[in-house]
Amino acid sequence: MLSNITLKNLKIGAKFNFLLILVFIVSIVGSGVALSSVLQGRAQNEVASQAQILIQMVNAVRDYTQDHINPLLESRVDTNPTFIPEVVPNFSSKEVFENFRKKPEYKNFFHKDATLNPTNLADKADNFETQLVERFRNDSKTLEITGFRNLSQGEVFYIAQPLKITQPECLRCHSTPDQAPKSQLVTYGSENGFGWQLNQIVSAQIISVPSQEIFANAKRTWTLIMGVLVTIFASIVFLINFLIKKYVIQRIRKIEKIAQKVSVGDMSADFEESSNDEIGGLAEAFNRMKSSLKIALEMLNSQD
Repeated sequence: MLSNITLKNLKIGAKFNFLLILVFIVSIVGSGVALSSVLQGRAQNEVASQAQILIQMVNAVRDYTQDHINPLLESRVDTNPTFIPEVVPNFSSKEVFENFRKKPEYKNFFHKDATLNPTNLADKADNFETQLVERFRNDSKTLEITGFRNLSQGEVFYIAQPLKITQPECLRCHSTPDQAPKSQLVTYGSENGFGWQLNQIVSAQIISVPSQEIFANAKRTWTLIMGVLVTIFASIVFLINFLIKKYVIQRIRKIEKIAQKVSVGDMSADFEESSNDEIGGLAEAFNRMKSSLKIALEMLNSQD
């Protein structure tokens, strides 16, 4: 109620300024929220796209090792004094990814086959990764999990996929120690990496992509665009305010001043308006009213 009374007491110029500022604020806030949502979505799609490309690359290396390298080296596993890790697809994908990470711009990209009971303890799943493996085990329909995670290097976007034992020949190294190659036992011992079963999910293949810089770039882009939008909106508001004052407010004030003179009996003042718009029509109506008032006064005076 108080705001309505206050608004009614404002002059037309102040009312226009109030409405323009209100529209300006609503437009800027609405644009900022919408733009932020779009840029955040694009940033997340970008990191997700990078992770998808990397996981496909890792799988390609894994498949190549399984189909081409493993058959060439498998016969040497039993005769070699130490285990040949190149026969393991996980080893090849890990080595290729580590070579990829040697470039400074990719040092914060990570790949891990997080395993609950690995042969190589370097692949041991931590608490967070263990939860991912358990989720895959508990829901066979879940084929991919994505999200954000904070590491010592900063926030990363991760993509995880289940790794299942689908080939019986894999169980030779992971069923029981007595069936494993002697070279494997020499290298890794007989305590870890056994008891795996066919069609069992044993690992979560995880690719982590740094996301802080991408989201920081999105924030900088948002700031830049919002600065441009604020400038444009402010310029438009200023221009509209200037035009309203010049073509509406000033002309109305001129008519008001002349009407004040006429109201005290100054019939020499004319409502001069050359425009044919609504304000020009108003001035013409005031002129006719002034003429009618003048005639009425003259008739009144002649009767006296």
